[in-house]
Amino acid sequence: MQFFGLKPVAASLLFAAAAGILAAQSTNMTPQEQANLKFALDWWREGFVANHSEAVSKYLADDMIQHNPNAPNGNATLKQMIGRRTPVNPIPATIPPQNMPAKAFAKGDFVVLVWERQGKDPADPSKTYKYNDFDLFRIQNGNVREHWDSAVKNAAEGSGAASDTGHQTTIPPSSANTGKLSSQEQKNLEIATREMKDVLQYGHVEVAKEVMAPGYIQHNPNVPGGREGFVNFFGPRAKPEPIKAEWKAAPALTLVSGDLVFFMQERKGKEPADASQTYNYNTFDLLRVDNGMIQEHWDAARKAAPPPQTGR
Repeated sequence: MQFFGLKPVAASLLFAAAAGILAAQSTNMTPQEQANLKFALDWWREGFVANHSEAVSKYLADDMIQHNPNAPNGNATLKQMIGRRTPVNPIPATIPPQNMPAKAFAKGDFVVLVWERQGKDPADPSKTYKYNDFDLFRIQNGNVREHWDSAVKNAAEGSGAASDTGHQTTIPPSSANTGKLSSQEQKNLEIATREMKDVLQYGHVEVAKEVMAPGYIQHNPNVPGGREGFVNFFGPRAKPEPIKAEWKAAPALTLVSGDLVFFMQERKGKEPADASQTYNYNTFDLLRVDNGMIQEHWDAARKAAPPPQTGR
């Protein structure tokens, strides 16, 4: 929910019909999880598609914890922002199918939405490329209690844009209601962990051939598709270390729903107004596991700018 630092038109174009998403994505969710997903999508449809500021109080807790580093905790600022827009009446019941999230699911108290965006290609601004970002909601007692996304701090906001209070993961994975895993979901988590931990953190690229499908689909715009493309890209960069049971840098939160495994990481960035200071932000990895192999991967990477040309 990068509503702070995101142009209103761009935000309003990225939602889907709740019914369509539920029909397509609900096979592995409990009735309560289906209700949570619908709740999150209804909030977005009423608040951001229809620009109804009263939806803020209807869906968001007054003391909502906000992890977007450009926004304060609570919902007052968001209510004011939506209130400056022209509301759409009647509130639309659906959103165009072509604007559906790439993936959407609920697990336990959490709802995950992964979006496909378009950006200008840094190598050629006349062209565009696709990338992804995410929104994560924690729903409890009939309200959105907490929100994360992949926004980084805007330089224009300055160091005082949002209080540092709450801009950390406040729900430890050990105590969060992340839902109960089936035996198959547990296996999918183990397979996904081997890529994210053993391959990427401990540098054992040979493990890729054991856990990644040959036709592995890669949505990171900087990494080639296919298992061999991944191996050829990552292999020269890998620095193998003995694999340990623990992560070198553990995810802040892990969610598994059917064939989807979601890892959220907390990162630190340099304050735009003062590079000697840091702030917290979040990023994610989403993997689709099927037939015992990782078939697809999404993350929040943007396309890297080409290296500067040097004269002879």
